Amino acid sequence: MDKRLLDILCCPVSKTPVRQLARAELEALNAAIERGEIDTVAGARVQETLGEGLITVDRKVVYRVDDGIPVMLPEEGIGTVQMMDFPATA
Repeated sequence: MDKRLLDILCCPVSKTPVRQLARAELEALNAAIERGEIDTVAGARVQETLGEGLITVDRKVVYRVDDGIPVMLPEEGIGTVQMMDFPATA
């Protein structure tokens, strides 16, 4: 993802800056999605694994990136609190 774009993006709700999801974080999230354990903040079950994602720097919300385009819709965010095994560090 373009560094300049990443520098200006933030969570649309909290305005917290975002960073790219680390490999360990992405793998843990995708494993939970495959097990059917992950919902969006709007309550919809996440059906597809992520190829790439952005996470708020406070590590509370993940946003998917589809074909290089961040999907920063509030209802599409994925709360990390629902994952018991989310990696502690990036």
